[in-house]
Parts: sequence; C-alpha cells; structure tokens
Amino acid sequence: MTLTERFLKYVSFNTTSDENTKMTPSTPGQMIFAQYLVEELKSIGLQDVDLDKNGYIMATLPANTDKEIPTIGFISHMDTSPDMSGKNIKARIVENYDGNDILLNEEKVIVLETEKYPEILQYKGQDIIVTDGTTLLGADDKAGITEIVTAMEYLIAHPEIKHGKIRVGFTPDEEIGQGADHFDVPKFGAEWAYTLDGGEIGELEFENFNAAAAKVTFKGLNVHPGYAKHKMLNSMRVAHQFVSMLPRHETPEHTEKYEGFYHLVGMEGSVEQSSLSYIIRDHDRDRFERRKKEMQHITNKINAEFGEGTATLELRDQYYNMREKVEPVMHIVDLAFEAMESVGVKPNVKPIRGGTDGSRLSYEGLPCPNIFAGGHNFHGRFEYVPVQSMEKAMMVVVKIAELLAKK
Repeated sequence: MTLTERFLKYVSFNTTSDENTKMTPSTPGQMIFAQYLVEELKSIGLQDVDLDKNGYIMATLPANTDKEIPTIGFISHMDTSPDMSGKNIKARIVENYDGNDILLNEEKVIVLETEKYPEILQYKGQDIIVTDGTTLLGADDKAGITEIVTAMEYLIAHPEIKHGKIRVGFTPDEEIGQGADHFDVPKFGAEWAYTLDGGEIGELEFENFNAAAAKVTFKGLNVHPGYAKHKMLNSMRVAHQFVSMLPRHETPEHTEKYEGFYHLVGMEGSVEQSSLSYIIRDHDRDRFERRKKEMQHITNKINAEFGEGTATLELRDQYYNMREKVEPVMHIVDLAFEAMESVGVKPNVKPIRGGTDGSRLSYEGLPCPNIFAGGHNFHGRFEYVPVQSMEKAMMVVVKIAELLAKK
C-alpha cells in the first residue's frame, strides 16, 4: 500500500471525538479505527502490538543492531476535531496543482481560494489532497499516523538502515484535550518521543501554550418586566458586562506568535441564569497565571457591584508549556532539526499556538517535541495536505532513527 492509499483509507474512518460522552475513547469510531490499525501494524511486521480498553495503541519495531541506542517513540492521534463533520469524507487528489483556486464542490459552490489561503501557492506542481467542502479532511492527525506507519514499513523493508528500538503510539481524543489521559508512559518505555501533529512542512515545535478552561456562571432574578424596576437582575446583561471588562484586543483574532489571549468559546443564557465558557492561553507561565487572576478579579468586581454569589468562577488548568521539560534535553530537538535538513526540508522552529499530546506527556516524563505532519487549514472544510509533504515527514522519521543509531 502506498502512502497516499494508506492516508485515503485512514480518512474513510469516522473518528470525530466528543467531549460530552464521558467515555474513553469518546466515540465508537475511534475504537473501530484502532482495531483496523492493530491488524495493519501486525501485518507490516511490528511486534508487541497492543490495544488497551481505552483505545490506546502501542507497538514496537525491534532494534536491528547491537549498539546501545536509546529507545525513542513516535506518536499521533486517531481522532478528528468535532469542529466539523468527519463522516463520509470525500477526499480527492489534485494532481500537479496549477496554482489556481480549487473548486471543491460545484453544486454548493465551495472554493478553496488562493487569495484567502495563499500558503497553498508554495505547493504549485505538487499533488494536493482536498475535501469536497462538506467535511474536514482529517490530516490532523491521520497524516501523522500515515507517516509513522509508512516509516516503520520502510525501515522493515530496508534492514541496511540501522536503528535502535522504536516505539509507536496512537492515542484517542486528543482534539478534546484528553489524548494523554490514559497514556501509560512507563509501559511505552521510550526515553523521548516525537508527536507528528504539526502543520505545514518544516514545522518543528518544542514550546506551546499554557492552557486553562474557565466557566463563569451568573445568577439573576426574573420579575415581570412591567414591574421590574429595582427588582430584576438580568443575568445575561451581567454576563455581557463581564465580557466587556476583559481586554478587548487580547483575543485570538487580534494575537499571533507569543501573544496570549482570552477566548470566549460558548455562552448560554436566560434572565435567571447565564454562563460563559472561556479558554485562557499564554506561552509565558507568569502571564498565564496573571490571566487567571484577572478572571477572578473581574468576578470579584461583579459580585461587589451586584451582590455576593452573582458570579461564580470555575478554573481548570489543561496543560503547560513543554519548553520547560524539553530545554534540558535539547539534543532531541537538534536531532529532528538535523534529520529535516538531511532530507531536504528547511526546519521552521516556532511556538505552537495550541497544545499537543506531547505537552502533557513531557510533564509525565516523556519529552516530546512536535514535528510537521504536512496539513493546512485543520478543523474545517478547506483542510488540505500535499502528498509530497507527507512523504518528507515520513522520511524525517526514518532519518531520525538512522541518525540516532549513527551517533
């Protein structure tokens, strides 16, 4: 099976995750895909292939040399984002892309426009896999899985490439922040690992956001509006006031690079009770802590104005910046950097404006930088991935194993 055929097979599985089911994996499609992967890993020759009750896959490519070489791992996630449907994905290959807009869906007039997505122009002449505009594609992160499996198959087929023991791990529910919840780091048994969960070709990341989730609940008092003077407390208006008290331009649409933000992701309301759901992000740990304190400060001001108990804040840390855990072992980043250069990829070291399984795994004792998987426009109808980017990512995995053995 070619890399492209493998990827197209993988995206045919509906593996959208769902944070509301309170199960692991959160959706049955992920376990169905996991069972398929288990059989495939066995068929290509990996050993110790294991699928646990929570949908986590681990497998081993044994060393083919007697040299003392650290055991390393490669990890990707099986689920796709609930932001858009991942069911009945109709992927197609735009061969020898000509640099023009791509008509994804003639009936619905859905067009991937180069003016809106100019990054695609760098792939002129390459083969690009797109959707029909009604679903996401699933390159996040089935491209990563494709690259890892194909790299293991390549190493098995080329025993002249010496390598140490390699562990492979595929996780469920990364997109809903639960990908590392049941990952057994001691069982995995690697000294370090790499997630293949990045975007465009060349991305190499070892720092990410510190992240927290916040929910603010507002209690009001409903009275007949004709007789409400000095009696009614409209919780929706109080919630609106809370929103307006946060810094106006510290939101995702106004920030980039190392700038953090408050992001309102959900709101519900009636006169009697309303709620706001936020995510809080910042690369700098001190600024991250200050952002959480600011949420509490505004909650206190609301209660001072409208009465104690009007607003209640629930804060929950989600993950932290992996840089703190990776910096002491920067040779693992240097190795990936060298591997990229060796296969003709220009490394683009940049911060992740988000998080990966690797950020949490790094804090659990498995330092885990992130390598590009090749896709663009994740989580939406305009997602695409160049075939040549996936091929390069696959060769980066191979080259990491090869270079480590030589060192």
